[in-house]
Amino acid sequence: MWPNSSAASFLLTGFPVLEEAHHWISIPFFAVYTSVILGNGTLLFLIWDDHSLHEPMYYFLAMLATTDLGVTMTTMPTILGVLWLDHREIGHGLCFSQAYFIHSLAIVESGVLLAMAYDRFIAICNPLRYSSILTNTKVVKIGVGVLLRGCVVIVPPIVPLHWFPYCRSHVLSHAFCLHQDVIKLACADITFNRLYLVVLVSFIVFLDCLIILLSYILILKTVMGIASGEERTKALNTCVSHIYCVMVFCVTGIGLSVIHHFGKHVPRVVHIVMSYVHFLFPPLMNPIIYSIKTKQIQCDILRIFSLCKSKI
Repeated sequence: MWPNSSAASFLLTGFPVLEEAHHWISIPFFAVYTSVILGNGTLLFLIWDDHSLHEPMYYFLAMLATTDLGVTMTTMPTILGVLWLDHREIGHGLCFSQAYFIHSLAIVESGVLLAMAYDRFIAICNPLRYSSILTNTKVVKIGVGVLLRGCVVIVPPIVPLHWFPYCRSHVLSHAFCLHQDVIKLACADITFNRLYLVVLVSFIVFLDCLIILLSYILILKTVMGIASGEERTKALNTCVSHIYCVMVFCVTGIGLSVIHHFGKHVPRVVHIVMSYVHFLFPPLMNPIIYSIKTKQIQCDILRIFSLCKSKI
């Protein structure tokens, strides 16, 4: 039995001062929710249905789409519950579980983007051995490794949340539970939780981004050594979608971190909006980016629409 099982539930927050407009604010959120499910669901269906997409690059893309669906489906139910029904109360167990999945999936997404960079590095810098290096077994091992890393490393700061006494206000600053919000309400020594999160972000997310940057420096060096301008362009085009996705993930993450650490005098609503942007914008944009920049996916989407029209 957890010590805090009988303690008061937490209260989620929508948009302060704009409570009367929550129903209107819910419209773009619901549109984003629907778009994320349709976009990423379509990507997963196309990769499963089209055997020409049964390649490491698209397997990693399927992992990214699955992760994006997980992030959105973890956060949006409580957001829409607050905006539509003013359902603000959330129990400790459900809150800590939501925080765990939100943060672990963010680590998984960082790992998937790193795996995709590795795929592009092998494809361009060592194309003759691409098939022998990135076998289906290797892809599965990478995927399992990325998933386990995300699931395991976030456990140490989440488990203590069950044992902390919460004697301060039980009002959280978002419409979903985040680790950094919950520990602010704890009446206990939270030094470990604060330091662990800083170390985690520094040694995992920052290191992932650094390795991705280094891989693209090596890719660019290899591409510049290709004699044919057409071949150089073709090689770089295979990386464009991934670069955009990394930029979306990193820019929103850095923006949220800057606001969180240095924006003490920034209006509270800005903090809230940046959190929503960080967790919802990448899942919305990733399928759009790959749909626009990847010809094979474009062709498959057009094929689906042509079949729909012919049936009509």
